[in-house]
Amino acid sequence: MARIEINGVRAAYDKADVLHDISLTVEPGRITCLLGSNGAGKSTLIRAILGLTPPHTGKILVDGEDVTGLPTHRIIARGIAAIPEGRKMFPKLTVTENLRLGAFQVKDERKIRDRMDHVFTTFPRLAERRDQLAGTMSGGEQAMVSIGRGLMGGPKILLIDEPSLGLSPLYVKENFKIIEAIREQGITVFLVEQNVRQTLAIADYGYVLSGGKLVAEGAADALAKDSAVHEAYFG
Repeated sequence: MARIEINGVRAAYDKADVLHDISLTVEPGRITCLLGSNGAGKSTLIRAILGLTPPHTGKILVDGEDVTGLPTHRIIARGIAAIPEGRKMFPKLTVTENLRLGAFQVKDERKIRDRMDHVFTTFPRLAERRDQLAGTMSGGEQAMVSIGRGLMGGPKILLIDEPSLGLSPLYVKENFKIIEAIREQGITVFLVEQNVRQTLAIADYGYVLSGGKLVAEGAADALAKDSAVHEAYFG
């Protein structure tokens, strides 16, 4: 089913609330986006889903199962993979070594090889550079490694945090095409972004976060015309 349901979540750092009563649903087989300017609380919600910043109220369900407060490795074992903001590469490891780290919970070597082949088919540039140190690659190539590493775990749900951050327009466009292709493979995508135009162009449904509160939601094409979206970004 590959669904995430977030019900009444509040999360804080120290005693300062960052998220205020957040409720949203990431539907199976779709790209659901969370839009918001820098500091709106988007990454905090990703951390809450992964159990890195557990909510102090509310519930998070994955395929109907309450995972609130579970340790991160047990949440990931439910079929979730995360592509972190800033890519977080291991610069002194090769492309292949970085990718294998995404399959750390997979014991079947044949399955690992099959997934590696799939990543190299999706990203031919990585196949050409499989033995190159990740730290010597361009930002766009590192973004491909990061997405590929997420796919190595065979996820049902992929959480992608700010994939356009620090990339040239050409690589942003290329990565968004890849995210569309991931949805076509039947993987549920939760896309957290500031890039409104390109995100809404590929998303099915979206939410807008401002000041830790949801201020709008709807089908992506409707949100593109919604005054609340423009208000949240431009005041």
